[in-house]
Amino acid sequence: MKDENATSHEEEVKRAQDRFEQFKQSASVLGEDARKLLFTEARSQNGWLDRPVTEEVLKEIYALAKMGATSMNGSPAHFAFINSEEGKERLRPTILPFNLEKVMTAPVVAVIAYDEEFYQNLEKLFPHSPGADSLFKNDQDLAQITAFRNGTLQGAYFMLAARAVGLDCGPMSGFDNTAVDKEFFSGTSLKSNFLCCLGYGDPKKIFGRFPRLEFNEACTLI
Repeated sequence: MKDENATSHEEEVKRAQDRFEQFKQSASVLGEDARKLLFTEARSQNGWLDRPVTEEVLKEIYALAKMGATSMNGSPAHFAFINSEEGKERLRPTILPFNLEKVMTAPVVAVIAYDEEFYQNLEKLFPHSPGADSLFKNDQDLAQITAFRNGTLQGAYFMLAARAVGLDCGPMSGFDNTAVDKEFFSGTSLKSNFLCCLGYGDPKKIFGRFPRLEFNEACTLI
């Protein structure tokens, strides 16, 4: 049985390698329009059009975002979608005043969280390395920083996925994490990282774009 399992694993790896090779032979780079949608013309939003975001779209976003790489495929991120008036009222006391209007008027507010006990899923997500969870069970500091780092990375994937399906994003950290955790994640191993409002942005609420650092200011060739 062990030899059969090993053979099956090798065949699966070979299929994955062949599929990726075929994809790379046929795929081209993103065109200018796609780059604008994701990066160069995408903007952080300050106001929203009165247009709903459906559950189907949220599922589409997650289906894309979950494919992004994480350490050991640990996938620690958790996305809590607040799309009801009741949910927003629960969120209201946790938001700093200068962010309140754009949060309360957003069709959806996603709490981008991370699971400090993500390692409990490694048997499913990282099956070729049995016992990998012991690395984190025995080192809570390592578990926390791994969850936070990779959950943040997944939050970035999430924003790109949202833009890819035609939504706009309003990410923010102007809120009380402790209060959000108490209100929404009490009794769990989830911790909030940042918020991301989702919807269709109101062009009239956009500010002028601020500058970015140039390559030689932010990058080093070693």
